[in-house]
Order: sequence, then structure tokens, then C-alpha cells
Amino acid sequence: MTSTLTATSTSSRIEEGPDGTLEIWSLSPTEDVLLRLLTELFEHHWSEITFGPLIQGAAWEVRAPGAPKKIGMFDGYVTVDFGPWHFHLCIGETRGTRSHPTPPELSAHRRTARAEFYRNLASRDGAPTSWGLRFFNGHDEQQMTVFLPNPFLSPEMRILKTPEWSHLELWDRLRQDYLGLAPDPRDRTGKGFAHS
Repeated sequence: MTSTLTATSTSSRIEEGPDGTLEIWSLSPTEDVLLRLLTELFEHHWSEITFGPLIQGAAWEVRAPGAPKKIGMFDGYVTVDFGPWHFHLCIGETRGTRSHPTPPELSAHRRTARAEFYRNLASRDGAPTSWGLRFFNGHDEQQMTVFLPNPFLSPEMRILKTPEWSHLELWDRLRQDYLGLAPDPRDRTGKGFAHS
């Protein structure tokens, strides 16, 4: 599924206070790139990921009940429908209807303007402790975080005594497909999961 690279292969760092540092790789927030990525994650990896907003004071770590019944686009929004519930994420231009058009400034506010791969680096030693993706709208408000499988956690989110490095396979593949980066040995240097 590799095509023209849609991101830079260089990273930047954001200090997250006592939680450590986030190392991020920016992804082009175009509708086609984001739709391809979200479709891949939710059609093929729904059982491996958790997702939801992650903001100071709230973390929604949602697991899908099964494969989505449908993934579709309408008026700039991707809808991932699991049957009993669904979510919408504005990843394209939303125009509204002929009788109620969406003002351009509101469309820009709603649409994903920043998408990034990240890994959290522990403050104690700088080793990676978690991996994922984040999406932000045009006002830099978080839309969603996708938490990728973690070698320090079981699928039931229990801390493992011994890291299970095979949990990084999805991270490695996404880095290759979307960033053009080979697996990074540094991802396998952590000593365990920690968050504050």
C-alpha cells in the first residue's frame, strides 16, 4: 500500500511535562491519505487498537465491538459504523447543503488540519513507552488519538512482565507505508510502560 510519501521522515519533539516527551512525525492531512489510513486501521486492525480523545483531564480508550459494518464518506466526514454505534471525523471539505451551506471558516475549523504519528518518550531515560496517531482540527483541538499495540501491555491492557516486541509490528508497518521509515531499533529499548 506504499505510494508517494505523504509525510516527512524527520521528527520533532514536544515536551509533555511530567509525562515525558512526544516524538512526532507529521502526516499530510489530505482526505485521501487520512481515509486510506483510517480505513486500514478500522477495517484490518480494529481488534488491536484503542481510540478516542486524549486531552488533559480525560482519556477515552474505546475498543471496537467488531469490524465496522461500513466506512463511508459524506460531505467531508468519514463515518466508521460499528452497528450499535458509530463516529464521524471531518477529514475533508464540508460544504453543507445548497440551502444551508457551511461557511468556509467553519469548514476549515472542523477539518483535520494536523495528523501525526507519535511515540511517547519516558522522562526517566528517553526510551519509547507508547505509540500512536493523533488528529487535530483547524483550531488545533484534538479530534482523536489512536493508541497502537504496546509491547508493555497485554491486549487486555495489563502490564506485561516481559515486553512483547511483536506488538510493534503495526507501528513498524505504518512507519514504512506512510513515512518511508524502516523499523527503528530504539523502539525496542524501553524498560516498561509508565504514565502519570
